[in-house]
Amino acid sequence: MAKRPPKSIAINPDGYAAEYVGRTADGRQFFLTTPFVPAAGHDTPAGCEFLALYVFDTSGALVSATIDNLGPRTAMDEPARLARRDALLASLGAVTYRRIKVAPFRIEMFGVEFGLIPQPSEEAGDDWSVIAEPGNYMCFWPPWTSGDYDT
Repeated sequence: MAKRPPKSIAINPDGYAAEYVGRTADGRQFFLTTPFVPAAGHDTPAGCEFLALYVFDTSGALVSATIDNLGPRTAMDEPARLARRDALLASLGAVTYRRIKVAPFRIEMFGVEFGLIPQPSEEAGDDWSVIAEPGNYMCFWPPWTSGDYDT
């Protein structure tokens, strides 16, 4: 049982929320993802979509975060979003899609908290979790080395 937050979590690439997870040629780790604020949430009645590229050093510490505000889902320009995704991936150079091991983090942009954020259990004695925010769209549980998540 994990009675405290993890120092790091593993993320396995998949065909869903962790599609773009891996390493650059120089060993940095990356996670390109699509956080969101749900409609009627956080002072955004229409919601808000984001494209986020998190880059970590070889030991898993966050070194940079590039986050683009794409606006409400109903007004999002999908071809522009895909082009920006491709540009962000290209900015990394040669990459290998593979498992990463990174430290939880939190940052604020656009008045919204982003990151892989540790959360204590609501029940005393239960496990901590790590949540991909905003949007609570990935939830990691112990064992932190599994690389798996819930949606």
